[in-house]
Amino acid sequence: MIAPNVDLATETNPINILHLEDSALDHQLTCRALKKAGVSFVIQRVESLEDFSNLVRSHTFDVILADFRLSGFTALDAWAEVTSANDHPPPFILLSGAIGETAAVAAIQQGISDYLHKDNLESLLRVIQRAIEVHSARLAKEAADKELAISEKRITEFAHYLQQAIERERASIAREIHDDIGGSLAATNLDLAWISRHTSDAGILTHLQSASEMLQHAIGASQRIMMSLRPSILDQGLFAAVQWLAAGFERRTGIKTLLSVNNERVAPSKAVQLTAYRTVQEALTNISKYADCSLVKIEMSDAEGFLTVEISDNGKGIAEEELRKPQSFGIRGLNERAKTVGGWLDVSSREGHGTSIILSVPMSDDTSFDDKERFQ
Repeated sequence: MIAPNVDLATETNPINILHLEDSALDHQLTCRALKKAGVSFVIQRVESLEDFSNLVRSHTFDVILADFRLSGFTALDAWAEVTSANDHPPPFILLSGAIGETAAVAAIQQGISDYLHKDNLESLLRVIQRAIEVHSARLAKEAADKELAISEKRITEFAHYLQQAIERERASIAREIHDDIGGSLAATNLDLAWISRHTSDAGILTHLQSASEMLQHAIGASQRIMMSLRPSILDQGLFAAVQWLAAGFERRTGIKTLLSVNNERVAPSKAVQLTAYRTVQEALTNISKYADCSLVKIEMSDAEGFLTVEISDNGKGIAEEELRKPQSFGIRGLNERAKTVGGWLDVSSREGHGTSIILSVPMSDDTSFDDKERFQ
């Protein structure tokens, strides 16, 4: 319930006040102060904790005013009743002459909205107004935070769905390359071999040799593309797959690449393996494009029930503002992929001192990624 703006309180929309007060005179003085302030209100007075508890559980109030010490209980007991009855209790203001500043501060630390001495009733409307405004702002923030959490959950689920769709599409393209292009290239290779066996013309043989070399290059390229699209090498284990990535990266770029693991037989779930593989793959791609480095280290560990993969370089690093750019989809994509298997991604970098990307994922099989996707 979002309380009304006190400035807008009217006879048709008065402030609904519950007054916990065992002094009829003090209650009358409170009502007189509110009337003098010109605010429209409806007020109900109770004296016992039982009556108070019944009312806060059966009615909605915009604000509660409470004396601190009453017969057999205090306002703190009343506040406990309010918080047990409401997930979002209304503003609760101590209106008392029997409490010191220290006790008032302690009460506010427990969640009570404010404190006003009974000798200062001319400030009552201002205190009520401030308490209601703070309460309304808190409710609005909680609602916004809830909406934000829902939106983030939806984004994460959508990112998960996209990752699965991308992997399926990659596998489909890889199959087409293998079945159609790969089959055609293999058949062409056989035809060239047949022609070379059935001719002795030197000019034709020279062209056949050139065509055969180009064909072998095309076959190698198609195999590399298929491996990139569908990492079937993961069937040999995560270590073998990362080792293959590191060796290929060093061969293509000339950048020295060191791989170290504490357990070459590390065997997380297929979903975690694929996440780790894609993280290393994307990190190496970014390093080759932007890092301007001479050394890359890949460290992999399965200590304490977590798979940890760190890819670091000694390059020029990434500026902080670059990491925060909305267009930094590569790092964000890796982070979202890590979330799909219950993990997280840390990126640390300083200009001129290289970059480190660390993936941490629980080794349990309880992941949200569909292992049925695997690597077909």
